[in-house]
Amino acid sequence: MRLTFLGTGSAMPTGRRAQSGTLLETDGGTLLVDCGSGVLDALARTDTGYEGVDAVLLTHHHLDHVSDLDVLMKARWLAGETDLTIAGPPGTADLVADLLSVHGYMQDRLDLRLVDVEASTFSLAGFDGEWLETRHSMQCFAYRLAPSAGGPAVALSGDSEAFPELVEFADGAAVLVHDCSFPDDVDVSNHPTPTSLGRALAEAAADLGRVYLNHLYPHTEGRHEEMLASLAEQYDGDVRFAEDGLSITVDEA
Repeated sequence: MRLTFLGTGSAMPTGRRAQSGTLLETDGGTLLVDCGSGVLDALARTDTGYEGVDAVLLTHHHLDHVSDLDVLMKARWLAGETDLTIAGPPGTADLVADLLSVHGYMQDRLDLRLVDVEASTFSLAGFDGEWLETRHSMQCFAYRLAPSAGGPAVALSGDSEAFPELVEFADGAAVLVHDCSFPDDVDVSNHPTPTSLGRALAEAAADLGRVYLNHLYPHTEGRHEEMLASLAEQYDGDVRFAEDGLSITVDEA
């Protein structure tokens, strides 16, 4: 399985990071998790391209996770790729319908399959998935995803405060991609800081592979070493910052 970070930023642009988007590829399919501003351009720079995405899976409906969704649909229509599945928490089907209603000429251009994820397990674009509701300012899902044909799992936190049950949801995953939006001196809710994330990682009964820090606000720029040191006071595992364009092969934990 291949994991590519398309956008590791947040709702506040930095000029260096696109908003949220992660590409997962396996022999059975290609899955885009979230589609924030800048993700369409990032997709166009990959070998897969926006034409090669089989499905989009949303963690939640905040703008920095969905703002390139309608332009992705138009680009695929113009490229002749009319089949696409879009899934996410309850209300996702209505969200897509509302986006398309704003642009009348896009009506019925695509053969869309819209899925509100409600069952505890699901299959999508060659992946088997599970979800856990996170602690955020609107309903948001973390996902655990593994190739349907077998192989290592990855877990993506979506936007969330840090808490041990979310880390335990990722138990056994080769990669955990976790929100770490701000350094410790920012008073914040709905997102973690290095200390709160390190504490959750340490307290959880979970065996993890590598942890990547994601959803990075401008406040984190120039402070990565400080943040890693703060997190390491609580947790001694392999933790790194995600970067736009970073592409890794996911092996077993």
